[in-house]
Amino acid sequence: MAIFDDDADADGGNERVGEHVRLYQRNGTWYANFQFRKRQRRQSLHTGSKKEARRRAAQIDVQLTIGQWKSAIDAVTVRQAVHAYLDVLDADGRAPKTMAKYRQILNRVATLAERRGVSDVAGLDLPFLDAYRKARTADGAAAKTKYTECVILRQVIHFALSRNMVAADPMKGVKMPKPRPTKQPCWTWEEVRAILAAAPDDVKDELTLLAELGLRFGDLAWLTWADVDLAANVVRVQPKEGWKPKTGDRRAVPLSPAARKVVESRPRCGPWVVTMPPSRTHPERGRQWTEKRLLNALKRVLKALGLAGKLHTFRHSFISHALIGGTPVAVVKEWVGHVDPHVIDLYTHVHDAASQAAMRVLTRSAPPEATPE
Repeated sequence: MAIFDDDADADGGNERVGEHVRLYQRNGTWYANFQFRKRQRRQSLHTGSKKEARRRAAQIDVQLTIGQWKSAIDAVTVRQAVHAYLDVLDADGRAPKTMAKYRQILNRVATLAERRGVSDVAGLDLPFLDAYRKARTADGAAAKTKYTECVILRQVIHFALSRNMVAADPMKGVKMPKPRPTKQPCWTWEEVRAILAAAPDDVKDELTLLAELGLRFGDLAWLTWADVDLAANVVRVQPKEGWKPKTGDRRAVPLSPAARKVVESRPRCGPWVVTMPPSRTHPERGRQWTEKRLLNALKRVLKALGLAGKLHTFRHSFISHALIGGTPVAVVKEWVGHVDPHVIDLYTHVHDAASQAAMRVLTRSAPPEATPE
């Protein structure tokens, strides 16, 4: 039989929750009072809501019943769990860019937990998830961004469960419907040619390779001369020290005539096929491209042409044109790397010109209408 502290209701009446826990309020905050290993325990429930306090007290009661409750001293803090999870991802060889993304998101989670008085992983519950989503909405985060970040938070909880950092799943039963994918900008071939024609000489080669080969920016920036095989007429996208392709895919991309002309004309000074032009702050040559600098150059071209898009739009357009042109999906995937079926559906934009041409072909092939007698 649990023994309860006589002064537990000094500020507010207590209430029994389950077999082991009594609930009481002090200075507006609810606490759980119970025995553990023959010692009296008091634990703040970090809430002023009686309904939420009952739910959290019920969790403690279940943990006490099955012998899995941990004291606040033994419990793993949110930040400790976050650091441990990041260490595992790092040991698994996740790409530096991925690690930077995870660190930013999980630091935001840990900071919010500290601000809300969540002391351990058990406090990463549904109300916390709601608070995180609300905070990110206030920051202006898109629906897809919030979904991705909540999935990463869920991964931390699964990790904590697997390492016995928390006794029970604090987000059990959570449902996170995936947001509808947004339509991606996509350029016609005429628009791509106009962009390349208007591009300054110091970025024309880079943009041409993105347009002709369907590369991601990282694929282009980390392309070395060792990856170029002119005899086989391909460039190979493959891991290197300090970088690996997204999802780790290795692939060989055939060189189009325009892409081959660019590669053959490039000077071989240093390891990179394309490099940033000198600037006032960095007058030296041979520096690896940064995404921000190449994107800024592209934005100036797009603004002059009145077009929307970004560096990745070259990839969208490449995939779309390949599929519309009749290239089998399996071949497109072999060229561009991992693309799931839902993304393929997004890429299959049928431009107005292609749609009108298809209708004209259909009309010409239709049998003539029968003349009524």
